Amino acid sequence: MLIRDAEVWTTHARLVRGDVRIAHDRIAAIGALPPLPGEHVIDGRGGLLLPGLHDHHIHLSALAARRSSVECGPPQVFDAEGLALALRLPGSGWLRGIGFHESVLGGVLPDAAALDRFVSDRPLRLQHRTGRMWLLNSRALDMLLATAAPPPGLEHQEGRFTGRLFDEDDWLRRTLGSAPPDLVDISADLARRGVTGVTDMSPRNDPHVAQHFAAQVADRRMLQRPVLAGSLALAEAARQGWRLGPLKLHLHESALPDFDETLALIRAGRDQGRALAVHCVTEVELVFTLALLETAGAMAGDRIEHVSVASPDLVARMRALGLAACVQPHFIAERGDRYLADVEPRHHADLYRLRSLRDAGVPLAGGSDAPYGDADPWKSMAAAVSRRTPSGAVIGAAEALSPEDALALYLADPLGLARQRRIDVGEQADLCLLPQPWTELRESLESARVVATIAGGRLIHDGVDQAPFERLARRDAAA
Repeated sequence: MLIRDAEVWTTHARLVRGDVRIAHDRIAAIGALPPLPGEHVIDGRGGLLLPGLHDHHIHLSALAARRSSVECGPPQVFDAEGLALALRLPGSGWLRGIGFHESVLGGVLPDAAALDRFVSDRPLRLQHRTGRMWLLNSRALDMLLATAAPPPGLEHQEGRFTGRLFDEDDWLRRTLGSAPPDLVDISADLARRGVTGVTDMSPRNDPHVAQHFAAQVADRRMLQRPVLAGSLALAEAARQGWRLGPLKLHLHESALPDFDETLALIRAGRDQGRALAVHCVTEVELVFTLALLETAGAMAGDRIEHVSVASPDLVARMRALGLAACVQPHFIAERGDRYLADVEPRHHADLYRLRSLRDAGVPLAGGSDAPYGDADPWKSMAAAVSRRTPSGAVIGAAEALSPEDALALYLADPLGLARQRRIDVGEQADLCLLPQPWTELRESLESARVVATIAGGRLIHDGVDQAPFERLARRDAAA
């Protein structure tokens, strides 16, 4: 394959106008290159050619399941009336709601009886926006408990089960007999946005999940190159079509794990040669994580996911440990007004830092956290530059990134976030072609339109009819 007349991103904002030849899964040559006989040619027309984007924190199965789910929280649903309307759907089988936040019901987490007032004639399971809790109505609770014994995470108060289910996705999946979802549509959507690689950060990823990913890749239903973070058991799975990522630790401030037991878990991961990735969305969770790593000793590749609240002294401790950070700039754009209302004012400057982390020397990468955030990397880049909330307020203007640094979040190497991937001879042929040059694109990142995405040397998204250019290439080659 030959890409002609493109603005080639070789290193951080260093651009070279020329042609790029791909042979098998690698970049074979860059320069002024005549087409070879029969070669597939894409005319770049001076548009920007980037390394393929990588989403460094995503939950693919949950994102796929979202397609058959009902949105039950902001920005689609804001109050009880809106929730009732969203759940008013025909049918008799399971109803799956997602994105619920207690603000919809005035700050109250409903129990089964409260959900019955919305849906009583069919089983309802409602997922909290955090992804860590399911809320069940009475019909759902009765059906599940008729099949399986109650798990430890099913809340029990005053002699009854409330229907609030905490951290029991595996139990729920087994009890429902759920199979992993097909990723074909999700993968195609990501390809349309220029994404050639993903890191699935689900903490429960295990050999069974890895087998599903391997089958999806082998059948070309999964077009990206996945990295799987997750459990200790994941390291035992055959690595066909996927790469092993860090050990994932998902903290929750209200129920932090035993410190010594967690140290043992980290050390077991070290024995597998695996770095640690820790979910930290509160100051307490970040302090706990830093204490763990200061005790266990940090390892190259250790990373903090989200870094939602970080004071300057905590940023300095992250830097001292050599940690990286996977950030979600779009959370400001999606939820910033709620943060301003719910987070203590003294912490507003600490919310979702970017420039402070970068200036401290903490390697940064961007991840969507989809389906808990928007999966569009271009919207996230724009949010990193603007720092604007839905109402137009600005949170932490000094934390904004330049367009170049915002783009760099998605060009980091997934197995070494300090390294930026580039277009160079011998590099993996993961590429993203846009119709405009960087000088135009940097002014309006959210309007980016990807015309071609190439992963491992294969065209996985073709947004323009290439037939005239192929004919031109064959004519030039024959001349």
